[in-house]
Amino acid sequence: MVQENGVSQRQACKTLGLQRSTVQYQPKAKTYDVVIDELNHLVTKFPAIGFWQSYHRIRNKGLEWNHKRVYRVYTDLCLNIRRRSKKRLPARVKQALYKPASINEVWSIDFMSDSLWDGRKYRLLNIVDDYNRELLHVEVDLSLPTLRVIRVLEYLKEFRGLPAIIRVDNGPEFISHKLDGWCKKHNIALVFIQPGKPMQNAYIERCNGNIRRELLNAYVFTTLTEVRQKAEEWMMDYNNERPHKSLGYKSPKDYAEQHYQSTLNVPKLYPQMTNENHSNIEESHLVDKVVDNLKMNEKLYF
Repeated sequence: MVQENGVSQRQACKTLGLQRSTVQYQPKAKTYDVVIDELNHLVTKFPAIGFWQSYHRIRNKGLEWNHKRVYRVYTDLCLNIRRRSKKRLPARVKQALYKPASINEVWSIDFMSDSLWDGRKYRLLNIVDDYNRELLHVEVDLSLPTLRVIRVLEYLKEFRGLPAIIRVDNGPEFISHKLDGWCKKHNIALVFIQPGKPMQNAYIERCNGNIRRELLNAYVFTTLTEVRQKAEEWMMDYNNERPHKSLGYKSPKDYAEQHYQSTLNVPKLYPQMTNENHSNIEESHLVDKVVDNLKMNEKLYF
Protein backbone atom coordinates (compact mmCIF):
# COMPACT_ATOMS: atom_id res chain seq x y z
CA MET A 1 0.00 0.00 0.00
CA VAL A 2 2.86 2.35 0.80
CA GLN A 3 4.52 1.65 -2.53
CA GLU A 4 1.38 1.42 -4.70
CA ASN A 5 -0.64 4.33 -3.28
CA GLY A 6 2.22 6.48 -2.06
CA VAL A 7 0.81 6.84 1.46
CA SER A 8 2.91 6.95 4.58
CA GLN A 9 3.50 3.92 6.74
CA ARG A 10 1.60 5.55 9.61
CA GLN A 11 -1.48 6.13 7.38
CA ALA A 12 -1.31 2.60 5.96
CA CYS A 13 -1.15 1.02 9.44
CA LYS A 14 -4.06 3.17 10.62
CA THR A 15 -6.15 2.12 7.61
CA LEU A 16 -5.38 -1.60 8.05
CA GLY A 17 -5.64 -1.53 11.86
CA LEU A 18 -2.07 -2.73 12.43
CA GLN A 19 0.39 -1.66 15.08
CA ARG A 20 3.42 0.11 13.68
CA SER A 21 5.62 -1.93 16.02
CA THR A 22 4.40 -5.09 14.31
CA VAL A 23 5.42 -3.82 10.90
CA GLN A 24 8.75 -2.45 12.08
CA TYR A 25 9.71 -5.56 14.13
CA GLN A 26 13.01 -7.12 13.08
CA PRO A 27 13.68 -10.57 14.61
CA LYS A 28 16.98 -10.82 16.41
CA ALA A 29 19.23 -13.68 15.47
CA LYS A 30 19.53 -16.16 18.38
CA THR A 31 23.04 -16.61 19.65
CA TYR A 32 24.16 -19.40 21.95
CA ASP A 33 27.79 -18.40 22.20
CA VAL A 34 27.58 -17.53 25.90
CA VAL A 35 25.74 -20.76 26.73
CA ILE A 36 28.27 -22.78 24.72
CA ASP A 37 31.17 -21.14 26.52
CA GLU A 38 29.63 -21.80 29.94
CA LEU A 39 28.92 -25.44 29.20
CA ASN A 40 32.35 -26.08 27.71
CA HIS A 41 33.96 -24.48 30.75
CA LEU A 42 31.96 -26.68 33.13
CA VAL A 43 32.52 -30.01 31.36
CA THR A 44 36.22 -29.26 30.99
CA LYS A 45 36.55 -28.63 34.71
CA PHE A 46 34.06 -31.32 35.81
CA PRO A 47 33.91 -33.99 33.07
CA ALA A 48 31.80 -36.41 35.13
CA ILE A 49 28.83 -34.13 35.85
CA GLY A 50 25.64 -34.49 33.86
CA PHE A 51 23.13 -32.01 32.48
CA TRP A 52 21.23 -31.12 35.64
CA GLN A 53 24.38 -30.58 37.64
CA SER A 54 25.65 -28.29 34.89
CA TYR A 55 22.33 -26.45 34.65
CA HIS A 56 22.09 -25.75 38.39
CA ARG A 57 25.69 -24.54 38.48
CA ILE A 58 24.84 -22.09 35.70
CA ARG A 59 21.71 -20.91 37.52
CA ASN A 60 23.69 -20.40 40.72
CA LYS A 61 25.92 -17.99 38.81
CA GLY A 62 22.90 -15.77 38.18
CA LEU A 63 22.45 -16.71 34.52
CA GLU A 64 18.69 -17.22 34.31
CA TRP A 65 18.54 -19.29 31.16
CA ASN A 66 15.63 -21.65 30.67
CA HIS A 67 16.54 -25.29 31.19
CA LYS A 68 15.14 -26.18 27.74
CA ARG A 69 17.49 -23.71 26.10
CA VAL A 70 20.49 -25.01 28.00
CA TYR A 71 19.54 -28.62 27.27
CA ARG A 72 19.17 -27.90 23.55
CA VAL A 73 22.73 -26.56 23.44
CA TYR A 74 23.94 -29.36 25.72
CA THR A 75 22.68 -32.06 23.35
CA ASP A 76 23.87 -30.22 20.21
CA LEU A 77 27.37 -30.23 21.70
CA CYS A 78 27.04 -34.00 22.38
CA LEU A 79 27.95 -33.55 26.03
CA ASN A 80 25.53 -36.21 27.28
CA ILE A 81 27.13 -38.71 29.62
CA ARG A 82 26.71 -42.21 28.31
CA ARG A 83 24.53 -44.18 30.65
CA ARG A 84 25.79 -47.52 31.81
CA SER A 85 23.48 -50.14 30.41
CA LYS A 86 21.67 -52.16 33.02
CA LYS A 87 22.58 -55.80 33.11
CA ARG A 88 19.48 -57.76 32.20
CA LEU A 89 19.23 -61.09 33.94
CA PRO A 90 16.92 -63.80 32.65
CA ALA A 91 13.73 -64.31 34.60
CA ARG A 92 14.17 -66.78 37.43
CA VAL A 93 11.35 -69.04 38.52
CA LYS A 94 10.28 -68.59 42.13
CA GLN A 95 10.68 -71.92 43.90
CA ALA A 96 10.14 -73.08 47.45
CA LEU A 97 13.34 -74.02 49.26
CA TYR A 98 13.79 -77.69 48.46
CA LYS A 99 14.67 -79.97 51.36
CA PRO A 100 16.95 -82.78 50.10
CA ALA A 101 16.28 -86.35 51.11
CA SER A 102 19.90 -87.54 50.98
CA ILE A 103 23.49 -86.43 50.68
CA ASN A 104 24.66 -85.02 47.36
CA GLU A 105 21.22 -84.07 46.14
CA VAL A 106 21.64 -80.30 46.43
CA TRP A 107 24.72 -78.18 47.04
CA SER A 108 24.57 -74.45 47.65
CA ILE A 109 27.46 -72.18 46.64
CA ASP A 110 28.04 -68.55 47.56
CA PHE A 111 30.77 -65.93 47.91
CA MET A 112 31.79 -63.73 50.83
CA SER A 113 34.34 -60.93 51.04
CA ASP A 114 36.40 -59.27 53.76
CA SER A 115 39.62 -57.27 54.20
CA LEU A 116 43.03 -58.04 55.61
CA TRP A 117 44.73 -55.75 58.13
CA ASP A 118 46.50 -53.85 55.34
CA GLY A 119 43.21 -53.16 53.52
CA ARG A 120 43.53 -55.77 50.79
CA LYS A 121 40.22 -57.37 49.86
CA TYR A 122 39.90 -61.12 49.73
CA ARG A 123 37.04 -63.49 48.93
CA LEU A 124 35.71 -66.76 50.27
CA LEU A 125 33.95 -69.41 48.21
CA ASN A 126 31.69 -71.53 50.44
CA ILE A 127 30.05 -74.81 49.41
CA VAL A 128 27.39 -76.46 51.58
CA ASP A 129 25.52 -79.75 51.25
CA ASP A 130 21.91 -78.76 51.96
CA TYR A 131 20.98 -82.18 53.34
CA ASN A 132 23.12 -82.20 56.48
CA ARG A 133 24.39 -78.57 56.31
CA GLU A 134 27.94 -79.84 55.93
CA LEU A 135 30.42 -77.17 54.87
CA LEU A 136 32.25 -79.01 52.10
CA HIS A 137 34.86 -76.41 51.28
CA VAL A 138 36.02 -72.86 51.97
CA GLU A 139 38.27 -71.46 49.25
CA VAL A 140 40.15 -68.26 50.15
CA ASP A 141 42.00 -65.98 47.75
CA LEU A 142 42.22 -62.43 46.45
CA SER A 143 40.39 -63.41 43.27
CA LEU A 144 38.05 -66.35 42.64
CA PRO A 145 36.93 -66.40 38.99
CA THR A 146 34.73 -69.01 37.32
CA LEU A 147 37.64 -71.32 36.47
CA ARG A 148 38.60 -71.38 40.14
CA VAL A 149 35.04 -72.39 41.06
CA ILE A 150 35.22 -75.25 38.56
CA ARG A 151 38.60 -76.32 39.92
CA VAL A 152 37.18 -76.54 43.45
CA LEU A 153 34.24 -78.61 42.21
CA GLU A 154 36.64 -80.95 40.41
CA TYR A 155 38.57 -81.31 43.66
CA LEU A 156 35.39 -82.20 45.58
CA LYS A 157 34.41 -84.69 42.88
CA GLU A 158 37.47 -86.82 43.64
CA PHE A 159 36.45 -87.76 47.18
CA ARG A 160 32.86 -86.65 47.57
CA GLY A 161 31.17 -87.12 44.22
CA LEU A 162 28.95 -84.49 42.63
CA PRO A 163 25.40 -83.36 43.43
CA ALA A 164 22.31 -83.56 41.28
CA ILE A 165 21.59 -79.84 41.77
CA ILE A 166 23.76 -76.82 42.47
CA ARG A 167 21.92 -73.74 43.77
CA VAL A 168 23.57 -70.34 43.23
CA ASP A 169 22.74 -66.64 43.01
CA ASN A 170 23.16 -64.49 39.90
CA GLY A 171 26.80 -63.49 40.40
CA PRO A 172 29.03 -63.16 37.32
CA GLU A 173 31.02 -66.27 38.25
CA PHE A 174 27.84 -68.37 38.29
CA ILE A 175 26.11 -67.10 35.14
CA SER A 176 29.26 -67.79 33.14
CA HIS A 177 28.95 -70.08 30.12
CA LYS A 178 31.98 -71.99 31.39
CA LEU A 179 30.25 -73.10 34.58
CA ASP A 180 27.04 -73.82 32.69
CA GLY A 181 28.94 -76.02 30.24
CA TRP A 182 30.75 -77.84 33.04
CA CYS A 183 27.45 -78.59 34.82
CA LYS A 184 25.86 -79.89 31.62
CA LYS A 185 28.88 -82.10 31.02
CA HIS A 186 28.41 -83.67 34.46
CA ASN A 187 24.58 -83.82 34.28
CA ILE A 188 24.14 -81.28 37.08
CA ALA A 189 21.14 -78.94 37.18
CA LEU A 190 22.33 -75.37 37.82
CA VAL A 191 19.49 -73.60 39.66
CA PHE A 192 19.48 -69.81 40.08
CA ILE A 193 17.60 -67.98 42.80
CA GLN A 194 15.66 -64.82 41.95
CA PRO A 195 17.73 -61.60 42.01
CA GLY A 196 17.56 -59.86 45.36
CA LYS A 197 16.09 -62.94 47.11
CA PRO A 198 18.92 -64.40 49.24
CA MET A 199 16.34 -66.18 51.40
CA GLN A 200 15.88 -68.60 48.50
CA ASN A 201 19.42 -69.80 49.26
CA ALA A 202 18.80 -69.92 53.00
CA TYR A 203 21.01 -72.89 53.91
CA ILE A 204 24.25 -71.31 52.79
CA GLU A 205 23.19 -67.81 53.87
CA ARG A 206 22.84 -69.16 57.41
CA CYS A 207 26.29 -70.69 57.14
CA ASN A 208 27.68 -67.41 55.79
CA GLY A 209 26.26 -65.59 58.81
CA ASN A 210 28.03 -67.98 61.16
CA ILE A 211 31.31 -67.55 59.28
CA ARG A 212 30.97 -63.78 59.38
CA ARG A 213 30.15 -63.65 63.08
CA GLU A 214 32.42 -66.36 64.46
CA LEU A 215 35.38 -66.18 62.09
CA LEU A 216 35.76 -63.01 60.04
CA ASN A 217 34.53 -60.57 62.69
CA ALA A 218 36.25 -62.40 65.53
CA TYR A 219 39.82 -62.17 64.19
CA VAL A 220 42.06 -59.62 62.53
CA PHE A 221 43.96 -61.34 59.73
CA THR A 222 47.22 -60.07 58.25
CA THR A 223 47.82 -62.73 55.58
CA LEU A 224 45.77 -65.11 53.46
CA THR A 225 47.58 -68.02 55.10
CA GLU A 226 46.11 -67.04 58.45
CA VAL A 227 42.63 -66.85 56.94
CA ARG A 228 42.97 -70.28 55.33
CA GLN A 229 44.28 -71.86 58.54
CA LYS A 230 41.51 -70.43 60.72
CA ALA A 231 38.86 -71.26 58.11
CA GLU A 232 40.10 -74.86 58.03
CA GLU A 233 39.94 -75.16 61.82
CA TRP A 234 36.52 -73.55 61.95
CA MET A 235 35.18 -75.84 59.21
CA MET A 236 36.41 -78.95 61.03
CA ASP A 237 34.63 -77.91 64.22
CA TYR A 238 31.52 -76.87 62.28
CA ASN A 239 31.23 -80.26 60.57
CA ASN A 240 32.34 -82.57 63.37
CA GLU A 241 31.46 -81.00 66.72
CA ARG A 242 29.06 -78.10 66.38
CA PRO A 243 25.41 -79.01 67.19
CA HIS A 244 22.88 -77.71 64.66
CA LYS A 245 19.37 -76.94 65.82
CA SER A 246 17.88 -77.86 62.44
CA LEU A 247 19.58 -81.28 62.67
CA GLY A 248 18.20 -82.07 66.13
CA TYR A 249 21.29 -80.58 67.80
CA LYS A 250 23.59 -83.03 66.03
CA SER A 251 26.69 -82.20 64.03
CA PRO A 252 26.59 -82.65 60.23
CA LYS A 253 28.89 -85.66 60.56
CA ASP A 254 26.73 -87.38 63.19
CA TYR A 255 23.53 -86.59 61.32
CA ALA A 256 24.84 -88.09 58.08
CA GLU A 257 26.21 -91.20 59.79
CA GLN A 258 22.95 -91.78 61.64
CA HIS A 259 20.99 -91.50 58.39
CA TYR A 260 23.20 -93.87 56.41
CA GLN A 261 23.78 -96.40 59.20
CA SER A 262 20.53 -98.21 58.46
CA THR A 263 20.92 -98.13 54.67
CA LEU A 264 24.65 -98.72 54.20
CA ASN A 265 26.70 -101.44 55.81
CA VAL A 266 29.62 -99.20 56.72
CA PRO A 267 30.67 -98.19 60.24
CA LYS A 268 31.24 -94.49 59.54
CA LEU A 269 30.60 -92.20 56.63
CA TYR A 270 32.99 -89.52 57.81
CA PRO A 271 36.24 -90.39 59.60
CA GLN A 272 37.24 -88.15 62.47
CA MET A 273 39.15 -85.29 60.87
CA THR A 274 42.39 -83.94 62.23
CA ASN A 275 44.77 -81.30 60.97
CA GLU A 276 47.01 -84.07 59.64
CA ASN A 277 44.52 -86.09 57.61
CA HIS A 278 42.23 -83.23 56.61
CA SER A 279 44.91 -81.83 54.30
CA ASN A 280 45.09 -85.20 52.54
CA ILE A 281 41.35 -85.67 52.32
CA GLU A 282 41.41 -86.35 48.60
CA GLU A 283 43.38 -89.60 48.99
CA SER A 284 40.87 -92.06 50.42
CA HIS A 285 38.31 -90.70 52.85
CA LEU A 286 35.17 -92.44 51.67
CA VAL A 287 34.57 -96.11 51.16
CA ASP A 288 33.97 -97.08 47.52
CA LYS A 289 30.63 -98.53 48.46
CA VAL A 290 29.47 -95.19 49.86
CA VAL A 291 30.56 -93.32 46.76
CA ASP A 292 28.79 -95.79 44.48
CA ASN A 293 25.63 -95.44 46.52
CA LEU A 294 25.77 -91.65 46.34
CA LYS A 295 26.18 -91.78 42.57
CA MET A 296 23.20 -94.14 42.40
CA ASN A 297 21.17 -91.61 44.41
CA GLU A 298 22.08 -88.88 41.93
CA LYS A 299 20.80 -90.93 39.00
CA LEU A 300 17.60 -91.86 40.80
CA TYR A 301 16.97 -88.23 41.62
CA PHE A 302 16.71 -87.30 37.98
